[in-house]
Amino acid sequence: MTLIFRALCEAQPGPRVAGLFHEFWPAYRRWWASEGMTARPTYMECRRALARHMPEMLGLYDQLCELAGGGDNAARFLSFYCPPRYLAGCSQAIWPGDEPLLVRNYDYSPAAFDAVVLKTGWLGRRVMGMSDGVWGLLDGVNDAGLAVSLTFGGRREVGEGFGVPLILRYVLQTCSTVAEACRTLARVPCHMSYNVTALDAARRFATVHLAPDRDAVVTNAPVATNHQERVEWASHARFTATVERERFLLHRLTLHPETQERFIEAFLRPPLYSTAFSSGFGTLYTAAYRPRLGELDIHWPGARWPMSFDAFPDGERRLLAIPA
Repeated sequence: MTLIFRALCEAQPGPRVAGLFHEFWPAYRRWWASEGMTARPTYMECRRALARHMPEMLGLYDQLCELAGGGDNAARFLSFYCPPRYLAGCSQAIWPGDEPLLVRNYDYSPAAFDAVVLKTGWLGRRVMGMSDGVWGLLDGVNDAGLAVSLTFGGRREVGEGFGVPLILRYVLQTCSTVAEACRTLARVPCHMSYNVTALDAARRFATVHLAPDRDAVVTNAPVATNHQERVEWASHARFTATVERERFLLHRLTLHPETQERFIEAFLRPPLYSTAFSSGFGTLYTAAYRPRLGELDIHWPGARWPMSFDAFPDGERRLLAIPA
């Protein structure tokens, strides 16, 4: 199996984003309906939740719903409100050097991955990042010099809230600094537990532990894997080696200073880089964000795809061969 990664630029919601929706909608509809459509909130419940928690996004949401055809199920899906549960692996860390640099591995099933880097100018702000669910983001950076990235938080609890990819989109559309990002992350409800690491152009950073059943916790941790302050789901922790990966990264941060290149290379090798696709997930890409420079490099072993706000490739790469 070979994944085709695409880089797509569209300043305002239009035919290219509409094309992405219609391409992915059959698979996303199956996922959205996996517990039955009645298990998901109604359209009005979704819209009210957006209006309450992300009012700045409501006009954009309406535009996207129209591009999707105006259907009830599509609109409910695009709200990301109370979606089915989903898990991922992932590791992320802040480089200890002077240049603000956030590096992350995204570990997930290739069968449930958009593989699209999307650059937009929505709401008057340029945002670039790895798309999920058409307008959600797994990681990204904005033109104010703020970068964010997520990892699964290693807890089973599910509650009322938004899927974290839309929360990351909201942060990048409305925040300019880590302090603003932390305030937003602390008030918007998240339906499962996730760790969001934020880094800004002044090299201020934080990792926020989100959960559906307790208040968000803002930490100064430069590293996040797949647990929060302690392991709460032991079997998942063993399966993903979350503690071992965290220790590896923390130890690396205590070593003598290393170059950006060597720091990024560590993410392309075990124990951070995973090839456990037969078990349901592996490392699909490594992303290196330099928010002060407005740059993103996508890495795979032996390959690199550089992009920035000023030099965005708007093309595709057939780069990753994965066991079927």
